[in-house]
Amino acid sequence: MINKLVEKIKQTNAPVVVGLDPMMGFIPEHITKKAFEEHGETLEGAAEAIWLFNKAIVDSTCDLIPAVKPQIAMYEQFGIPGMMAFKKTVDYCKEKGLVVIGDIKRGDIGSTSSAYAVGHLGKVTVGSKSYYGFDEDFVTVNPYLGSDGVNPFLEVCKEEKKGIFVLVKTSNPSSGEFQDRLIDGKPLYELVGEKVAAWGEECMGKDYSYVGAVVGATYPEMGKVLRKVMPKSFILVPGYGAQGGKGKDLVHFFNEDGLGAIVNSSRGIIAAYKNAQYADRFASENFADASRQAVLDMIDDIAGALGTK
Repeated sequence: MINKLVEKIKQTNAPVVVGLDPMMGFIPEHITKKAFEEHGETLEGAAEAIWLFNKAIVDSTCDLIPAVKPQIAMYEQFGIPGMMAFKKTVDYCKEKGLVVIGDIKRGDIGSTSSAYAVGHLGKVTVGSKSYYGFDEDFVTVNPYLGSDGVNPFLEVCKEEKKGIFVLVKTSNPSSGEFQDRLIDGKPLYELVGEKVAAWGEECMGKDYSYVGAVVGATYPEMGKVLRKVMPKSFILVPGYGAQGGKGKDLVHFFNEDGLGAIVNSSRGIIAAYKNAQYADRFASENFADASRQAVLDMIDDIAGALGTK
């Protein structure tokens, strides 16, 4: 799957992933009204509104981007109907030819980690048959329980030719409370990056490994160090746009081949119609058009920074 992601990035010339992290406050009134008329102000109504919102954004942007990243918590909060909307979104995005990165941030050990890996990336056995569960192409994984928590994902990745993005240096302000702590003279995030590179050696695609890393755009200098530590790992870069990251901050996340990183924007794209930059041009009824323009602007910003315009 890493090979497919690389090819999709080359085809679109857009190292961009759209974060499908819907919140009810992002969804225009005409969408929620339609969903509530059919299902009432219920969990089912909320899930339907999320699905309609997602579908419109995917339809408007799928020709521009290589991948999407649905954040599972935004769906879990609506219970079983929300999880059904998550699965419906995953399947629809794959039908549209997009690579799907499930932002699940799982981190456990033993049979629990195996179950997470099977449920999201692999096939579960039911009697004499086997079935894919959520069937994302990549998922995010928390490594802080050590190799015991990551190895089950690696096993499934090898079987299914899928991938993971391991949390290394996250974009949130308090990430340094633990991730920046020095151990034997090195920050913890750098030690995790070294481990990611080692795990990746076991799972190589054509040019990059199935094992990538999450490194926030809000920490460009750390990204520069980690790029050297993990030369064969793709870096998933959150923190662009709404969290303050800009194209100029991203240069060092990429390798000399212009690849090696994919940049995420979530609410900066899906809620673009609420942003002052787009609100005067796009009414709420045209929210998907605003999302498309936000993607185009993001691609242009990154290309300008990388000198690939």
